[in-house]
Amino acid sequence: MSDFEQAQKDVKTLTQRPENDDMLLLYACYKQATAGDASGSRPGMFDLVGRAKYDAWAALAGTSQADAQARYVRKVRDLLADEGR
Repeated sequence: MSDFEQAQKDVKTLTQRPENDDMLLLYACYKQATAGDASGSRPGMFDLVGRAKYDAWAALAGTSQADAQARYVRKVRDLLADEGR
């Protein structure tokens, strides 16, 4: 199992929900690592959550799959460390 796959499992074991900024970073890194650069149209202004997620993902445009996976793994490890694990 790769570090990225393990981090996907580990993030589900967090006892506290991460802050919104951390959640957006995890989402963006996951999407960039699995789907590449953001595609499709940006959600409308009334879809605030969808728009924030899209913008976070689009901000990683050009980031390689390996780099996105590494950022995801680092963030999950930081969150686990904050919980004392």
